Parts: sequence; C-alpha cells; structure tokens
Amino acid sequence: MPDDRTGIVVQVVEGPGVLHQLTGVIARHNGDISSVAILENQGPAARVYFEIEKLAHMAALVADLEQLPIVRNVEVVKSLSQIYGKRIIIMGGGAQVGQVAIGAISEADRHNIRGEHISVDTIPLVGEQALADAVRAVARLPRARALVLAGSLMGGEIEAAVREVRAQGLLVISLNMAGSVPEAADLVVTDPVQAGVMAVMAVADTAKFNIARLKTRVF
Repeated sequence: MPDDRTGIVVQVVEGPGVLHQLTGVIARHNGDISSVAILENQGPAARVYFEIEKLAHMAALVADLEQLPIVRNVEVVKSLSQIYGKRIIIMGGGAQVGQVAIGAISEADRHNIRGEHISVDTIPLVGEQALADAVRAVARLPRARALVLAGSLMGGEIEAAVREVRAQGLLVISLNMAGSVPEAADLVVTDPVQAGVMAVMAVADTAKFNIARLKTRVF
C-alpha cells in the first residue's frame, strides 16, 4: 500500500506555544497532520517532527514555516512508514522473546526484499504489572500492527490489557503458555519461531496469510 505522507523536521527555538505556531501554519495550508513528535527538547533549541498527508504545494508550506521567527531550519524527509514501515512488538521472557525474534526477523527480511517495510522491536520483561503496562503502551506506539507475547505464564491484568488493545485494532499473538492470556489473544502458537513468522505474515501486504480465515486459533 503506498504511503501518501511526507515527513518534515522543524528546528525551532524552544519555548511555550511552539506547536501552536507550527500547526497554525500547517492548518492554513490545509495540511492533515497524521503524526507529531518532539525529537529533541534540550537547551535553547528543539526539533519537531511532523508527518503530513502529501500536499500539492509542500514548498510553499516550507517557505511559510521558515518565515516564523521561532524556526531555524525546515527539512523535508521520508515518512517513518516509508523507511521503517509496520512494527512487530515482541515482549515477555528473554529466551522466548529471542526465539520469536528469530522467526519474525527472518520472515520480515523475506518480505522486505520484495518491497515491504516491516521492523521488529523486542523488550524482555517480567512481572504482571510491568507487562500489562507495556501491552497497553503498544497501542500508543506509532505504526505498531502486531504484538507477540512470549512467556511461560501470563494472566490477570495482562489478559485485561490484551483485550483492551485488541479492541483498539491491535493484532495479538500469544505463545501457548499457562495463564489466561492465550484465551484473550487473536492467535495462539506453540512454537516461538513460528509465532514470529506468523506475526509478520499477518501484517505484510506481500503475504496472502489472513488470520480471520483460519479455521483454528491454536497451533
């Protein structure tokens, strides 16, 4: 699927009301902001990153931004979707996370060679509350499409968090483990390497794999 967004990095003088001034200029050009992040905010300067739906007159927007007294530099860049693409997040026990990552990275490489853009992020975590907080945070991560929970026992608050992020449209794959998390996930896979492979296949535009068409949910 083509990405119709453009990224711009604006270096500004740090202070109150910076975002208000920048977004005001973008709005006057009918720019639809799909993402915004403050990349650096230390000392007298800051860098703000926007992703904007492509405009017919991007040069005019850049020129007007550069006219603001607070702006030091404006750079047009490729969007993060064009570079890093969809994100697979893997979390849980270190050994299991590593095995899932092997499958996910190998499969992502196969699709990325064919023009896809899929990146894989991992975080080894232990503890019910720490994992529940991390699961909920995935829904706030830019471009996150799938979460793989890799461990030997997960339930309680983690299950509640899984149900919440699934309701927000995030795909959740769980290893076949003890606890109630497998009951809450979209897909349960026993082999961690296969779980990583299936997570990538589920989000890749270059794959024909569709979880919704599976007759069984546990493998």
